[in-house]
Amino acid sequence: MGQCGITSSKTVLVFLNLIFWAAAGILCYIGAYVFITYDDYDHFFEDVYTLIPAIIIIAVGTLLFIIGLIGCCATIRESSCGLATFAAILLLVFVTECVVVVLGYIYRAKVENQVNHSIQKVYNEYNGTNTDAPSRAIDYVQRQLHCCGIHNYSDWRNTHWFKESKNNSVPVSCCLPSITNCTGTLTRPADLYQEGCEALVVKKLKEIMMYVIWASLTFASIQMLGMLCACMVLCRRSHDPAYELLVTTNSYA
Repeated sequence: MGQCGITSSKTVLVFLNLIFWAAAGILCYIGAYVFITYDDYDHFFEDVYTLIPAIIIIAVGTLLFIIGLIGCCATIRESSCGLATFAAILLLVFVTECVVVVLGYIYRAKVENQVNHSIQKVYNEYNGTNTDAPSRAIDYVQRQLHCCGIHNYSDWRNTHWFKESKNNSVPVSCCLPSITNCTGTLTRPADLYQEGCEALVVKKLKEIMMYVIWASLTFASIQMLGMLCACMVLCRRSHDPAYELLVTTNSYA
């Protein structure tokens, strides 16, 4: 019965190690996705510390490759030292991912205040040229999120660019894609996106942070199962002399 239980735990451990390798790739992908997306919206969100959860999960993903290797070797060789190291590293990663979840919720709560604080400044810096970073950021966001202005297209009337251009038009990035020859003129408001960008940028950034939180929670649960299986094998091995004798006999054989 004990031998069957140990074999079952070892089978689960091997399966979990394969999951850890897959998880490593997924976590690195999510971290990279957060970095890339943040780069598109960084003008609207000045707190670089928001990237800390993404940095941590990339580090965790890299570490999971090593954990999977240690776990496989320890399980196949039935090494007590290897299994103990495996369980200890899993505990460390589990705690780290719990920290990521907490940080994710903290920074997710700060997103709206950060965007509210910076978005007016970014719109005031718009000058309509592709060589200007804030201008590129605004045009990208308006096209990508299908929005115009901060709360709606009329917000453009209060920007320096609108007052200096004096053509009663908003950027063409506000134009609906279905409208041909759209110039952004406010005399044809039906040609423009009606929703403002502020709420959509906040929503997008919160969604990104939720990806990090859910990924961390999911793989933390898997790692908890891995720790339990490793501890089960270690405990049964230390309390089952017959199993220890069998392992020793097989090793000499």
